[in-house]
Amino acid sequence: MFGGPVHDELTVPVPGGDLAVLRWPAREPDAPTVVAVHGITANALAWGEVADRLAGRATLVAPDLRGRADSRTVDGPFGLARHADDVAAVIRTLDLGPAHLVGHSMGAWVCALAAVRHPGAVRRVLLVDGAVSFPLPPGVHEDDALAAVLGPALARLSMTFPDRQAYREFWQDHPAFVDEWTARMDAYTQRDLIGTEPELRSSCVPEAIRQDGHEVLLDKEAAAAVHHLSCPAELLWAERGLLNEPQGLYDEARLGSAGLDGTRVPSTPVPGTNHYSIIGGAAGADTVVDRLLRGSATA
Repeated sequence: MFGGPVHDELTVPVPGGDLAVLRWPAREPDAPTVVAVHGITANALAWGEVADRLAGRATLVAPDLRGRADSRTVDGPFGLARHADDVAAVIRTLDLGPAHLVGHSMGAWVCALAAVRHPGAVRRVLLVDGAVSFPLPPGVHEDDALAAVLGPALARLSMTFPDRQAYREFWQDHPAFVDEWTARMDAYTQRDLIGTEPELRSSCVPEAIRQDGHEVLLDKEAAAAVHHLSCPAELLWAERGLLNEPQGLYDEARLGSAGLDGTRVPSTPVPGTNHYSIIGGAAGADTVVDRLLRGSATA
């Protein structure tokens, strides 16, 4: 379908089943290894553009988190701490540690938690448009906040699609994807589909999404993790939001109000990116790759 590096498909045993893991191997045996953690309704192929642009300069290992894609049959309980422990199991089972971690969106909270809960397994973390929490405004219910943040990504879990092309068009119409559609994004979104025509649906387990979303908004351990990292860390944030709106999840003022002043965890905006294109578009993926390779060289 497209060129670029070919990935291996592995499984790692975790409590409740076997976690599906994709691995894009490096060209050289002494190259660094990066473990990449996707967002709340995503899957491991969300990292396809980053893998392309790494071009074998590092091994990239990306699990499907439990309750998603090929890990959808892994039993609960779900939650961010459970995912963090699963990431540590991937590092331990595949003998990758101490590893460099990169997490996008919810995956950033997972990576920060993994570094706090399993410090011996983690060398460095790169947080991409996630990991920094804010209290809900007075009077705002968590369900309303979750729907506002996730938008169409959450709504699609209750939808069915007559064929794969219909699902492709659903994503191509998404405001954040209109100007950024690539073969890698196509493969990533198609990996999410399960079932048979004419009733294809998302692989995401609704219980997992509800529990994980609740914890992104309200879990105190997850919110505190970015402030208690003992390893080097950096935050990259998108200028635009989930629906490509001008205001993204973060800006310097909001980060400062959350206690992230840049001294312990430096933060950098990635111009011209939204919440999705910061890892799936050219400019965003290039910036992520630059930070990953730079961090690997200095560790």
